[in-house]
Amino acid sequence: MTAAALARLASPHWQVTLIESEEIGTVGVGEATIPMVRLFNQTLGIDEAQFLRETHGTWKLGIAFEGWGGFDDRYIHGFGLTGRSLGVLPFHHYWLRGRAHGLAGPLGEYVLNAVASDANKFAHIDRPQGSALPPMPYAYHFDASLYAAFLRRYAEGRGVRRIEGRIVGFDRDVLNGNLAALRLERGDVIDGDLFVDCSGFRSLLLGQEMGVGYVDWSQWLKCDRAVAVPCDRAEPLVPYTRSIAQPAGWCWRIPLQHRTGNGHVFCSDLMSEDEATARLIGRLDGEQLADPRTIRFKAGRREKFWERNVVAIGLSSGFIEPLESTSIHLIQTAISRLVDFMPNGPVQDADRDAYNRIAAFEIERIRDFVILHYVANGRHGEPFWDSLRQMEAAGQLPDALGERLAMFRASGRIVREHDELFDVPGWVQVMIGQGVVPARWHPLADQVAPESLKAFLDTVRGAYEKDVARMPSHAEYVSHVCGQVPAHA
Repeated sequence: MTAAALARLASPHWQVTLIESEEIGTVGVGEATIPMVRLFNQTLGIDEAQFLRETHGTWKLGIAFEGWGGFDDRYIHGFGLTGRSLGVLPFHHYWLRGRAHGLAGPLGEYVLNAVASDANKFAHIDRPQGSALPPMPYAYHFDASLYAAFLRRYAEGRGVRRIEGRIVGFDRDVLNGNLAALRLERGDVIDGDLFVDCSGFRSLLLGQEMGVGYVDWSQWLKCDRAVAVPCDRAEPLVPYTRSIAQPAGWCWRIPLQHRTGNGHVFCSDLMSEDEATARLIGRLDGEQLADPRTIRFKAGRREKFWERNVVAIGLSSGFIEPLESTSIHLIQTAISRLVDFMPNGPVQDADRDAYNRIAAFEIERIRDFVILHYVANGRHGEPFWDSLRQMEAAGQLPDALGERLAMFRASGRIVREHDELFDVPGWVQVMIGQGVVPARWHPLADQVAPESLKAFLDTVRGAYEKDVARMPSHAEYVSHVCGQVPAHA
């Protein structure tokens, strides 16, 4: 991704060299995304239909959380707006009042993406200017390995020099401590002005060579293992990711054209790898297609993302489990930030400091959103979930998350700060979906007469139902755009 973006955006001012080794495996299970991935692809000029065909991709409208609010509960965190605005208040304040008076159904009935997800429908929607109906934002599911190969071809076709080899050493500038060159196993010495560390969890350049430490978040995010395995494509082809709570973690289900991606994220202190693997394989929706792979991780981030002339992007800079499909997004925003801060001469301390400050804020707010899912769980009687739920009462949450939960419980208010990723509808859907219901709504919501409030809520719900009724099934739309479903890959 980085090489492709720099080839598109930094050429001809910079010569980009990509060093990678076929001998080194990749995590390769990041198959679910959020809508900002579309902006990245559009910036690169990638045709959507070609991209989906070559990566065996499907569309994604949100994430279904199963068993998080309670053992039998289910809700969908759908992309896009919740309901429709009325006056100056967010929709959920009117919904809260309607719910209290028996006038409103479940919140998901007022989220277009959730309604379409439940019906297994999808279509590109072009709204006329001034339409009262909201857009239906979407993301993708795709084969991450095929996406990597697609972008490698893209990058090499735009002048990126690719070198196959393993890095075994480094040369440093004795005057300023900058990284001067990389030494490869076969003897090559590759020099450069700016080095981008995409070496994964090893953080070979930033962590090991530059000595940047790691901030551990495992006191809040206790899962430290994942087992992944693909299986045959399941029917129906749903337009959402599934996140299914388990006794010591959760399982993902990601629908692709040719297969389903499956994984089990778990806490190794409370569940063995053998049990986690057995739970995953025993619940596959189709025939197993490969041996399970185990990924070990520790949630957290590097103390800095940019040190001297080394910038870490992706897993080398930090990791949050893929509960809200943010891994690829964090890569792409880091690339965008790098382009914005691309030096035109010696790297300035002020630029590095600003880059690090923005990157830290971004990942920490995403961290808080992921922690919310665990803290607001309704799975009583399981040690893993009980301990996580008790963190709020014990005052053990990150300050920003604790304040946000307290404010929402009291008044239904969400204050979104700066450019944090998740917006008010996202926070509201997860909180309401997992049983965090405010004690009060905004007083302005009381100015609408009960009969008018009911009419408003019914109109919103009815409009979305009619909208979705006109859409084809997700499978039909994928077949129409991409053609025949590919064989196993």
